Amino acid sequence: MSNNEIGNSAVYDARELGKGKMFLLGFQHMFAMFGATVLVPLLTGLDVQTTLLMAGLGTILFHIFTKLQVPAFLGSSFAFLGGYTTVSGAFGDFGVKDSAHMLPYACLGVACAGLLYLVLALLIKLVGVKKVMKFFPPVVTGPIIIAIGLCLAPSALNNCATCWPLAVVALVIVILFNIWGRGMAKIIPILLGVVGAYLFALIFGNGLGLLGEAGQVDVKAIADAAWIGLPVHMDETIFAIDWNNSSAIIFAITTMVPIAIATMMEHIGDICAIGATVGKDFINRPGLHRTLLGDGLATTLSSIFGGPANTTYGENTGVLALSRVYDPRVVRIAAYLAMLFSFSPKFAMIIQAMPSGIVGGISFMLYGMIAAIGVRNVVEAQVDFKKSRNVIVAAIIVVCALGIKFSSGMGADVLSGVDGAVSFSIGGVVISLSGLAVASIAGIILNAVFPDKDEVNDVTESK
Repeated sequence: MSNNEIGNSAVYDARELGKGKMFLLGFQHMFAMFGATVLVPLLTGLDVQTTLLMAGLGTILFHIFTKLQVPAFLGSSFAFLGGYTTVSGAFGDFGVKDSAHMLPYACLGVACAGLLYLVLALLIKLVGVKKVMKFFPPVVTGPIIIAIGLCLAPSALNNCATCWPLAVVALVIVILFNIWGRGMAKIIPILLGVVGAYLFALIFGNGLGLLGEAGQVDVKAIADAAWIGLPVHMDETIFAIDWNNSSAIIFAITTMVPIAIATMMEHIGDICAIGATVGKDFINRPGLHRTLLGDGLATTLSSIFGGPANTTYGENTGVLALSRVYDPRVVRIAAYLAMLFSFSPKFAMIIQAMPSGIVGGISFMLYGMIAAIGVRNVVEAQVDFKKSRNVIVAAIIVVCALGIKFSSGMGADVLSGVDGAVSFSIGGVVISLSGLAVASIAGIILNAVFPDKDEVNDVTESK
């Protein structure tokens, strides 16, 4: 197996791994995204199988629009959870039967939100990505990437807390194989961690009863699930909407569309994180306008058929960093597998029945890797933190992202898993911005308002 070098890490050439090993790598990516992806439909009432199908289709659509170059997986976005809750909970105000029948209206709003990505993509195409990325230097993107990992960290700990023995087993397996593993075992530590911890749960949880209820697998639910079932149900799509109910339609659209402002900011941070991981500049090639276009259309497609909004997944960025196999074909294999297994309720239940402790142990490593990538991005860009303006920009980004997300004063409830947000009204429409969105906006503005003195001096001397 040949490898190249980026920094001090061996980068494996997927073309020399063979089809069988690439298939296992694809499985690893699918397992990495599964826990978070299915959590969104479980929290909102959307269908798990539909979510899997649309995650796969959305990923393939994204890869097509990005010329098959960006190794990103698109899973369910958590940014729209508050919007789903708001819209579905208002069914009584618009004469809709119940919250379930209000979900298609929410999906219509998300579909329109996805189209907003196309507007920004067009703007970037017209003015040029260089002019746009002047607002996103490493002193802005680095801390944002760090904040992404740190904001995800508590969810890993919360899952670990449900069953620490399982979490530790999963984490130890990942670490052991990643450091001392050889050959293929070194490249698929996440998959081995999931399988090993799952077997541990079946033996010591279900078999010996030593892990408590949270450490057991719901084998009855797995046995009762059908082998084959259609993933799309027309009565849960936007085609089931009463198009004469204009009030509900307008309410859903005005509630969901503003959320795209936040997710587009997060998208830029995610693409920078993926680029920093694999050592490529995806912002310029294939281009930020293409990644936005792919993400936006994937979200619109998913929502039309009753799925959640899609977004580039940090979990899979962590897998890239850990496996050091950056070939986008591996991620597309994961997408094909997600589409295939979306037609199997039994498989969906096998993953859904996985104890949360396993998810926590795996996430413990992945989320930390994302934050570490942000640190590496800042170091490699040689950001000078002796300069007060750089310290100020980075500090405000991190505090905004973490402070807003976890502050009870901003509506956060850590125990219940509710994120804080900055909310305000415009024309009677309530807009909520996540901590990451506010941090991104604050970093962009501060970087523009307080220009680098060295850059100013260079311009002055050139005159």
